[in-house]
Amino acid sequence: MSQLTDFAAFIFDMDGLVLDTEPTYFAAWQQAVKAMGYQLEPDACKALSGFDYRQVEAQLQAWLGHDFNTHTFKQLGAECWRNHVYGHGITVKKGVIALLDYAQHQGIPVCLATNSSAIYAQECLAIAGIALRFPLIVTSDDVERVKPEPDIFLKAAERMQVDIHQCVVFEDSHTGILAASASGAYTVYIPSTLPVKPLTVELSDCVLDDLTQVFETLPAKSSFRI
Repeated sequence: MSQLTDFAAFIFDMDGLVLDTEPTYFAAWQQAVKAMGYQLEPDACKALSGFDYRQVEAQLQAWLGHDFNTHTFKQLGAECWRNHVYGHGITVKKGVIALLDYAQHQGIPVCLATNSSAIYAQECLAIAGIALRFPLIVTSDDVERVKPEPDIFLKAAERMQVDIHQCVVFEDSHTGILAASASGAYTVYIPSTLPVKPLTVELSDCVLDDLTQVFETLPAKSSFRI
């Protein structure tokens, strides 16, 4: 029997966890970099999973050199991304809707907590058709320090008026797990990219293949890590 009701609130990452957006970002970034005359390894962008946009730009400059024009990249990347998602849509990840329905039925508050900016988060949710499912959203615009720092998750708990130790955070990236673990929340890791880092698993309270497994796997409150 599920023990999900033992948690006071659910906190969801967005990219790679709620929405299958990361492949759309990676493809757009590759296209933009190529259009600018640079080359990245086919899987290079997977290392950027969970990064906010400033971190992406910094890493690209580290890889491609300080002459890499981040302003041009931002414009081209956004254009490539919108061309893709408005043509093909954004997929909601497996198990998300069932878990949101469960939370609504049980009266458990939920919050989206993402390194994306507010404008991107709202746009992605709208394209995916689930903008109304998250009444509370915390983004990189709301904190000074983004993931891997815990601030976004702490802000989410604050806005829900819930102790972070009584929250469960669902994350898909190493960056997100670092932040969730540091926040003190119960941390569920659902990898969106492989290979998985051993440290990510070590920092996680629970590792699942997808969100459909939470109904059988999450433990009772007595086993929380405080």
